[in-house]
Amino acid sequence: MSALTVRQVRLRYLTLYGLRWLPTGLMIPVMILLMQERGLSLPQIGLVGTAQGLLVLALELPTAGVADAIGRRPVLLAAGVLNLASLALFAVADSFWLFFVVWALQGVYRALDSGPLESWYVDATLAVDPKAEYERGLGHAGTVVGGAIGAGALLSGGLIALGPIGPVSALTVPVLAAIVAQAAALVALAVLLVEQRSATGFAAVRASAAQAPRMIGEAVGLLRRSRVLLALVAVELFWGFGMVTFESLLPVRLAEVIGDPERAAALLGPANSAAWLASAAGAALTPLLLRWFGAAPGAALLRILQGVTVVGMGLFAGPVGVLVAYLACYAVHGASNPLHSGLLHRQVDGPYRTSVLSLNSMMGQPAGALGGVALTALAAATSVSTAMVVGAVVLAVAAPLYLPAWLAGRRAAPVVEPTAVPVPVADR
Repeated sequence: MSALTVRQVRLRYLTLYGLRWLPTGLMIPVMILLMQERGLSLPQIGLVGTAQGLLVLALELPTAGVADAIGRRPVLLAAGVLNLASLALFAVADSFWLFFVVWALQGVYRALDSGPLESWYVDATLAVDPKAEYERGLGHAGTVVGGAIGAGALLSGGLIALGPIGPVSALTVPVLAAIVAQAAALVALAVLLVEQRSATGFAAVRASAAQAPRMIGEAVGLLRRSRVLLALVAVELFWGFGMVTFESLLPVRLAEVIGDPERAAALLGPANSAAWLASAAGAALTPLLLRWFGAAPGAALLRILQGVTVVGMGLFAGPVGVLVAYLACYAVHGASNPLHSGLLHRQVDGPYRTSVLSLNSMMGQPAGALGGVALTALAAATSVSTAMVVGAVVLAVAAPLYLPAWLAGRRAAPVVEPTAVPVPVADR
């Protein structure tokens, strides 16, 4: 690790980060439509998605200890192998239970993958130069994610437009491309990510895993002591539930207004690409939003505005109106994330930062699983438009939860300091 320069570490990090998200971009336009093509109803699609959410909820904090105990490289390699297996199964799955296994594998993969690459980058940079400014690489990573997902989605749309290849349906072709991309990402990870660690072993793994319940308890204790933190984490529950509208229901809604699922999937490729560019543009507006409104009022306003854009996706007639609302939704989404994260960082310091941030992230998983079940069932029972409007209302009603953070900022409240004995957590 010390043989690399700061610049080389940053380039390796950004390369691996982009390769990590490229398969996701390829899959986004086809995931829901392909499951429908294979015979799953919308409620069934919602149910299989719960496997991912619940497993991420259960495993995210324990996997932090595993990454700390045995190193980031083996954890990331294991995650890559699981993702490759899930994509391969997705390519041939044709029943509810096979798709359930796919999403269960995705849940374990996402829990393992959440954080170790970023932690490796920071540690590797500081090992070369303890005074290095690693924030530049972290900032560039957001641009790389948008570019990788956008490029993958655009490629996915082009592959669908080419039509079926022999017995392989048009919607399955991007899945095969995602398998190739993931295999390449796994090889690049094995070659580019180098890590020097002291010997650990199963005893260290067992000790870290045993510490996970205590870590969770201490993080929850912080939430009990801080109304601001509790409210901010609660926002994630509404956010996770409502995101189902533009992540899962939008492809169905677009296919509905176009009248042809394959044409809708082909259009979703460039639309997803444009959406991630809109998200990047929204994130670039963060300094202006902070200056004009402040963090908490700006975040609250964006929650309401995002609800309005989702209503547009659900009620506008024709693909142009739906897609314009979709792009606006992602622009708001990109602007919301930095404001929400900044508010969390201002409230937590010390060894509990990672635990609380992971807990915040975890809350979106069961909420998304619940939203997937509830909103897809509602869409099947009534209409996709009705389900999207309900999801929009859930997004918007989270806005008042930023009030405690706004009041704390006006009082210049000090950073929350834990009162319990610090518990070491994995640097993710």
